[in-house]
Amino acid sequence: MFNKILIANRGEIACRVAATCKRLGIASVAVYSDADADAKHVAACDEAVHIGGATAAESYLRIERIIEAARATGAQAVHPGYGFLSENEDFAYACEKAGIVFIGPPVEAIAAMGSKAAAKALMHAAAVPLVPGYHGDDQDAQLLHREADAIGYPVLLKASAGGGGKGMRVVERSEEFAAALASCKREAASSFGNDRVLIEKYLTRPRHVEVQVFADRHGGAVYLFDRDCSVQRRHQKVLEEAPAPGLPAETRRAMGEAAVAAARAVNYVGAGTVEFIMTGTGDFYFMEMNTRLQVEHPVTEMVTGQDLVEWQLRVAAGEALPLTQRQLTIDGHAIEARIYAEHPARGFLPSTGTLKHLRMPEAVEFTLGEADRKAPVRIDSGVREGDTITPFYDPMIAKLIVHGATREDALARLNRALRACEVVGPHTNVEFLQRIVTSEPFATGDLDTGLIERHHDALFAPVRKPFKEALALACAALLTREGGTAHGASPWDALSHWRLNGGYTQTLGWRDVDNESAFTVTFARNGGTQTLEHDGVREDFTWSSGAGRHEFRATLGDARVTGRVFIDGDTFHVFCLGEALAFEWQNLLAHAADAEGHEGRLTAPMPGKVIAVLVEPGTVVEKGTPLIVMEAMKMEHTIGAPAAGTVSEVLYAVGDQVADGAQLLVLDMQ
Repeated sequence: MFNKILIANRGEIACRVAATCKRLGIASVAVYSDADADAKHVAACDEAVHIGGATAAESYLRIERIIEAARATGAQAVHPGYGFLSENEDFAYACEKAGIVFIGPPVEAIAAMGSKAAAKALMHAAAVPLVPGYHGDDQDAQLLHREADAIGYPVLLKASAGGGGKGMRVVERSEEFAAALASCKREAASSFGNDRVLIEKYLTRPRHVEVQVFADRHGGAVYLFDRDCSVQRRHQKVLEEAPAPGLPAETRRAMGEAAVAAARAVNYVGAGTVEFIMTGTGDFYFMEMNTRLQVEHPVTEMVTGQDLVEWQLRVAAGEALPLTQRQLTIDGHAIEARIYAEHPARGFLPSTGTLKHLRMPEAVEFTLGEADRKAPVRIDSGVREGDTITPFYDPMIAKLIVHGATREDALARLNRALRACEVVGPHTNVEFLQRIVTSEPFATGDLDTGLIERHHDALFAPVRKPFKEALALACAALLTREGGTAHGASPWDALSHWRLNGGYTQTLGWRDVDNESAFTVTFARNGGTQTLEHDGVREDFTWSSGAGRHEFRATLGDARVTGRVFIDGDTFHVFCLGEALAFEWQNLLAHAADAEGHEGRLTAPMPGKVIAVLVEPGTVVEKGTPLIVMEAMKMEHTIGAPAAGTVSEVLYAVGDQVADGAQLLVLDMQ
């Protein structure tokens, strides 16, 4: 076994690998960029080496710097994690040339599976079922268009060297093909340095089921069962679970054996994932093989009781697989929810900012020790409270993984765990995840890759939140902050409002942040009686501070509630009854914000780079006309016209970096 390894990655996967190294007594070395100097993964490792600037291209994608770091620290092996250089054959070869063990498959296997087109040809030869499509070398745009027409729409364009949902476009009609191809190629070139694409028939309502495989250098190869990853947005996974629900035993075995056959076809070694697309009739087709550990590997660990990173280390060190196929079993059900800094209501745009408050359920890191392997809740995270979600990397905050005896048990546990998450700073998808988890199609296992789009209206419908209860807690926190006292407390502790031999009233101005609505509340104390009046209703009001720093208890009329309030300046973030609400205290002496002058201003919905300007001054546009294409976190975002009008000024050019909220152009609306 190795004495020291370097982890050529960042975030939660670097922390995850470091945890196994620590348990096995292996020293770990972190690498970090300018943006990650104080990152969690740096603190999790025994040593750390700076490798460059903030962007991935300046740091985590610099092969020579990572090799230098490994040599300088005496690391015997490099674990690539996932993303970045994990499936880069040049990196694997550079490690081999430097005499450093690459904890992954051989260079030849990466090369074979790195090109989706070449991989399809190999799978065809190995008798693994394939989706109809075009995987050829000729990338002439007109030829590709003809091939798509011949396959029949809808078709799926995929970056040949892609992954993670990047460089993918669904094309519904022939007339949309040229624009989709250009966009797909731009994103593929930006993300992978290769704009080659392949075309496949787009199957309607398919499931995305993948199989975890492992192989060693002694001829051993096994599958550690399957995972369903069908719930996706923007072709990126949101919820994953193991085993895949509703799979007959014979189908599970057939998929597993096909996955092992795929691995053997390229003389695979180490951890890999063979991804299949499955129809409603149970037919399955090979999609691709990821030659690395997957983001969703924890659900496999939870149901098998195996540490897959330990398996990787042992296989890379030349050992045989720890278990045979007969020894591997499934115990219970596990589900993983990816908590992202993003804005679901704005098309899942990435959100950046400081994590001013971060509280996860049972917030103890999963160490993969024997006592923890069946822990019902696991948190894998690469950030801490106070860290910043930047525009340079993937905006994941944490992976929340739960285990239960049955899928129903795991689902109930996941719902409770999501309701206990508290995040203040960037927008997150926590509430959206709650909606999916409690939706009928997900609860009943009616899964397919179009679930979110098909149930969009229901998943984004307004929901009733505990407004009255949250307001009571916000008022309790405000009155406490302003020096008021709870019912029954000594008046000598009060810094304001208390009157000798008399009562008093105080008007509190609030703004409901989520609904952008302002309102007032009147707090009154007359002797031992306290009341709150809102919307013409006056009710008795009492409150007290809880045991924790942010905890409060309040009674407003017949409503009693215990919750937590995090105060960020004059914004009160209330977490109660499994919901999150935010109220901004309005200083009555302050002037109201001037809301005029914004008509016709188009602003950047997130920080990023302008990669295409589709209009010029004088261009007449209709509502929805594409105006500017931005790239953030390697994803393209097209900004359309909010109304018909004429472009009077374009403020940024292709290649410019823009900040969140920056005005991009001026549109004179009709």
